[in-house]
Amino acid sequence: MKKTRKSRWKKTIAATLTLAMAVSTFLTGCGDKGSEKQDEYVFKIGTANGSVCMAPLHIAEDNGYLKEEFDAIGIKYELVEIDVQQTADLVASGQIDAGVGLAGCLLPQIDNGLEITFTAGLHTGCTKYYVKADSDIKSLEDLKGKKIGVPGVSDSSVIALKRKLEDLGIKSGNNDMEFELAAYNMTDLPLALENGAVDVVAMHDPVATSAEKEYGFRKILDLTEDEKFKNEYCCTAYVSANVSKEHADAAAAYTRALLKASAYVEANPEKTAELQIKNNHCSGDAAENAKLLASYNYQPSVSAMRDTFKNAVNDLKEIGDLKTDRDVDEFTDEHVASFDGVPDSYTYNEDGTFTEIKK
Repeated sequence: MKKTRKSRWKKTIAATLTLAMAVSTFLTGCGDKGSEKQDEYVFKIGTANGSVCMAPLHIAEDNGYLKEEFDAIGIKYELVEIDVQQTADLVASGQIDAGVGLAGCLLPQIDNGLEITFTAGLHTGCTKYYVKADSDIKSLEDLKGKKIGVPGVSDSSVIALKRKLEDLGIKSGNNDMEFELAAYNMTDLPLALENGAVDVVAMHDPVATSAEKEYGFRKILDLTEDEKFKNEYCCTAYVSANVSKEHADAAAAYTRALLKASAYVEANPEKTAELQIKNNHCSGDAAENAKLLASYNYQPSVSAMRDTFKNAVNDLKEIGDLKTDRDVDEFTDEHVASFDGVPDSYTYNEDGTFTEIKK
């Protein structure tokens, strides 16, 4: 009888231990799956070669700023080769998480529901407007009634031109435009002007500067120099609206890396141009590319990106190309992010370190 009780006691203990081990294994397994799911998240950044002014994204990778920032937060990142014309759509659709691009052309799309959030301004300038050397067009006021060749009717060059001409009393809204737009491929614009198909062309560098030298075009507007635009950013960093909320740490790491890279370009245009050619990011002559980079203001900023966005929204609202019931401050807050742990800007130091700039 005693032997039977002892045997039953042993069986009870064994069963209890087995159950405890099973529960522990189940709970541990659940924890592992959660960790794996977190570890599997990869922040995808759209990138492309061929453009000199995308230097901050190229430098962020080549100089290791992206790796440094993402290693620090324990999240993986991946560069994805894309068509730059599709960057915003790819970000909004979730195929990539972040990209860089011209801000102006995105504003009407954002107003119509494009779910992206700007995180920093990277550089000013890079858009220019030309007439032939012997043109009777002497100033911007002469553009009323003229045919203007552009890279696309919604291109950032068009947004800027509308804002500028509206200031000069030339109606620029989609429904009352006092000039004509004609869309061409960027590389075809110089010939369109040279052959008289259009009166004016709007182009981005490096095509703009190359065409000016080759054809002797006369510049009538340069966003790098114009008082209205010289402190506004054309090229910006942005992420999907979803990522800015659900993966704010990754969005912040991306922003810091791009701010640092842009500050590096500002301080080192020659080295940047050499790196871009060495690593096949773009073609051309390093010395000429360096001159282009040096002609823009690559001092990045989060707060100045907000100012750029707000200025453009106010102008486009006045023109009538954005929804009239939109509160500008609310709209700006919704689409220009500010993350904890991200300074307003950086400056690059000769010893390779960076100094934070607070707003």
